[in-house]
Parts: sequence; structure tokens; C-alpha cells
Amino acid sequence: MKQQLKDLVCHGVSWAGLMPAVRSLFAGRAAIISFHEIQREFRCELATGTSVSLFEHSLRWLRREGWEIVSLEECLDRVSRDDRSRRYAVLTFDDAYRDNVSVALPILERHNAPFMMYVPTGAPTRTLESWWLGLRELIRSRDDVTVDAMETRFHCPDVQAKVSALARATQWVHEDYHRAAMLAPTFRKAGISLSALNDAYFLDEREIQALSHHPLASIGGHTTSHPALKNLDSASARAEMADNRNYLQNLTQRPVRHFAYPYGNPKASGPREEQLCSAVGFLTGVTTRPGPLDNLPLNYFALPRVFVDSEVGFQARMSGLQRAFRMLIGDARAA
Repeated sequence: MKQQLKDLVCHGVSWAGLMPAVRSLFAGRAAIISFHEIQREFRCELATGTSVSLFEHSLRWLRREGWEIVSLEECLDRVSRDDRSRRYAVLTFDDAYRDNVSVALPILERHNAPFMMYVPTGAPTRTLESWWLGLRELIRSRDDVTVDAMETRFHCPDVQAKVSALARATQWVHEDYHRAAMLAPTFRKAGISLSALNDAYFLDEREIQALSHHPLASIGGHTTSHPALKNLDSASARAEMADNRNYLQNLTQRPVRHFAYPYGNPKASGPREEQLCSAVGFLTGVTTRPGPLDNLPLNYFALPRVFVDSEVGFQARMSGLQRAFRMLIGDARAA
């Protein structure tokens, strides 16, 4: 209901012809846009990524509305120079999914759109404890699912019920990232191999090597094992970043300058992780905290990103409509 109300308001603002005024007052000068999977079979994958149609719409919308799609380094350079001649968008992909190449890359090539892919070591080496893939496979492969650690049984005979069950189980992990390890007995009992899922869904080393030479692609770091870094001691968190950077530089024979924090919210990363990110040699760190790039000076080690969940939602975020709502609500509460 909440999302439907937001969509309705956004449609109303657009219908009334107010969007240009909202954009001029509230839109950021630049934005880093976050993607994970780009899915041909969006419903089959339980709506866990971005559909091809929404991905294509997003790129067309950016072009139509005058956003220039540039590399992360070019974007940050222009923002630092206070270049207001255009608005700039950066496309990023987390985790190195196969469909980023098989599905998204041909679309990116048609748009001549540069992009950044953040790669955890465990994805191409097939050692990643990809609990989110395990949960998805568990729930979509059966109509009755018991997640032992949650002490919860789901009856999900149709796609909508499966999407809802997966959302509940995923949220349970995000409330405490230590819980991810508690899912292993359930996966074993169901015969689900995370290594096999890694092989099915993530690029391998040869494919990442090839992608690193593509003129539109840049490769960034994303830790060795994709942990919530705040849960680790300082030495372990630093090793997760440094070892991943060294691995990717050796694999691609190219410098790896940029980093994405796993999970990237305040529960999983904070000032300590920002300091470590800089100390191991990265130039930037992106988070999952929402927002555009428009506050100078930028904190290069806690850069926000914009997420794509629907056509209307994406347009509202990029046009500044959601920021306008937040400011109005804040003013109303203050009064």
C-alpha cells in the first residue's frame, strides 16, 4: 500500500506537469545507480533482481531526461570540479552475476554505457557462502518450506507466496547477519549446494578476466567472502578488503581502485570500515545508503547509491521527488 501511494503521487506530479520544477529544485547533480542480477526470468527468480524491461527502461529514461552515463572516476571528477553542465549517472553491478554479461552487457553496449562491477573473491572461486541464493532455491523449489533457524514453516504454492516468504526470510537475516551461517543445516537437509549455485549464477575467473578488458567495464572490490564487515575485528575486516583487491589485481592485471561494502548499510559498515577502505588502497567505497551525489565535500568512502525497484520509484528518486517528500514531511513534523 505504501509503495502504491508513492506511485500514485508520482504519477500525479508528472500528470500535473510539475516534474521539471521538482527536478530543478531537488534532483542531484550526479547519482550512482545500483544493480545486482538482470533477469530474463524475473518471476521465476522470485523478483530478486531487475527485469530486462525495467533495466532497459532505466537506461532509456536516463538518456531521455538528459543524464550522461559516465564512469565512476569521470563522474567524481566532474562533481569535484562543480561541473553543472550536465547531470551524471554511474551504473554499478554487485557480485559478478553471469547475467550481467549475458543479458545486461549487450544492452549497455547499445547505449555505449560504462559500468562498474564489484566482485567478491568467493564468487569466481565458488567458495562464497551465498545464503541469498540458497534461500531462493529452497523456497522456489518446494511449496512447503521449513527454515529451522527461524522456527518458521512457509506454505507457498504460488509465485506471490514464494516472493513473500523469501522476503520474510531475507529480512530475518538482515536483522542480524550472524544468522546467515545458521541456514547451513536447512540447506544441507534440502540438498542445496551453494557451490553449485555459485557456479550457475556467478562469472568464473576466465570470464572476469575477459570482462576486465572490455572498453566499457571497470572491476571493483567487494571483499573476499562478502561478510558484514562490522561483525569482524579490524584485522579480519582489513584482510577481507586487501586480499580481495590483491586477488582481483592479479587476476585482471589491472589496478582495482574502487570498492563496494557488502550489504553497505549502517549495520554492516561504518567509519572504521571507511578508514580501512582507504588504508588498503581503494579510492572510493560505495554503500547501499540511498541518495544522489550532491553534498560537497563528498565522503569518497561512504558514497550513496540509487536503487531501481520500479519505473515510477526510479524516476522519483532520480528526479528528486522522494527528497522533496522527505523535506516536506520533516518540515511538517517540525511545525
